[in-house]
Order: sequence, then structure tokens, then C-alpha cells
Amino acid sequence: MSVLQPQPGTILDKLKKTHQAEDFFKILGVTDYDPKVLDVARLHILRRMAQYIVNDEELPTQSDDVVQARCKEFLELAYADFLKSSPIEERLFKVHKDAVAPKPSPNMVKLGPLK
Repeated sequence: MSVLQPQPGTILDKLKKTHQAEDFFKILGVTDYDPKVLDVARLHILRRMAQYIVNDEELPTQSDDVVQARCKEFLELAYADFLKSSPIEERLFKVHKDAVAPKPSPNMVKLGPLK
């Protein structure tokens, strides 16, 4: 995974300074979304979008116009993910992952490292 360091004035810099999910949609020109879906899954949508951005190894070498177009695509993909699935089903956050993690049996003894 690459770590993107946004340059001042670039689209990634603008997105980094954005705090409201609705503003991400506005800045990237994504107008086709249901505010009710966004109300339920806003953090999940933005986290999924961030995953898409970080996993795009070619993004740091692209022009700002291409980066903006890719970010718009990633936001649309992330939003679509949560039209098909719920935040709990996607389990992007630790609290959701922990909720379904197998619990150790109370009768089992944990073993430490062997020396």
C-alpha cells in the first residue's frame, strides 16, 4: 500500500481538510445519493473510499484531474457497497469485527509462549 502525502491545493488536500460526508460528495460532484443511506453509513462509506484510495498504487503518479476522477469513482463505489450491504455486514471498524469474533471458551486455559 502506498501512503499519499497530499500537496497543498490538490484534490487530496481538499478532501483531507473536509469534515462532513456531504462535502465529500459535493467536492467530488457525486449528486446521486440518498441522504438516508448517508446518515446510516457515512463513516463506513468514507472509510471504504479511503481503502480504495490507499490500495490504488498508481494514484500518486497521476495528475490532479485524474486523481479527482478516481476519487469520485471510489466514493461512488464505496456508496454502492453500502446500498448492497450494511455497515455491520461489512465490518470495517474494530467494534463490528469484535462483535462476531469467536469468544474463547470459559473452560479453556490460555497458553503463553513456550520458553
